[in-house]
Amino acid sequence: MKLSDVQKRLQAPFPAHLVGWKPGAISKDRKRALMLAHIDARAVQDRLDAICPDAWSFEVEVVAGTRLPTVKGRLTILGVSREDIGEAPEGDLGTLKAASSDALKRCAVHFGIGRYLYDLPKQWAEWDDAKRAPASTPDLPDWARPDHERSPGGAHLVQAMEQLRYELPEDLDLQREVYKHLKAALGSLHPETGSNHGRAA
Repeated sequence: MKLSDVQKRLQAPFPAHLVGWKPGAISKDRKRALMLAHIDARAVQDRLDAICPDAWSFEVEVVAGTRLPTVKGRLTILGVSREDIGEAPEGDLGTLKAASSDALKRCAVHFGIGRYLYDLPKQWAEWDDAKRAPASTPDLPDWARPDHERSPGGAHLVQAMEQLRYELPEDLDLQREVYKHLKAALGSLHPETGSNHGRAA
């Protein structure tokens, strides 16, 4: 088995319940937040265990002299290695363990694991500052969900997007624009699929 044999499975969207949300920015009145989607290190490990349980490894090396705990991680899958730096957050969570988890996730992105989350449209949500959490969980668009979670017609939309990927320039903004038009067209044919997934403020 080679890396190319499992690439598509590695890159597949995660179930929505495994996708977490954290604020990338909070409005001055602290009532709205720009939400960023992410997965945790355990989801990455589970994905690797499910696809190639005996053919992956992860190593870390502590980076000295940094303000926050920092490590260099190396993820190897089926003999192919990718490296990246992981940094711990500020405060009580600032541990080497947190830095290692960050490094694993960053290395995994090099293999396409969770990379699609970077392509999500910007989403502002009502923010509960007391709970330090969004008032409601943001929606994921159909293309960012596994097949079994997509709305009726969503699979056809994703298939169309895959075809357009080979016919359009590698311009994500252009692809998103086409996606919006396709989604609107699909919504006019099937009103139940025409919800405002991924609406940005």
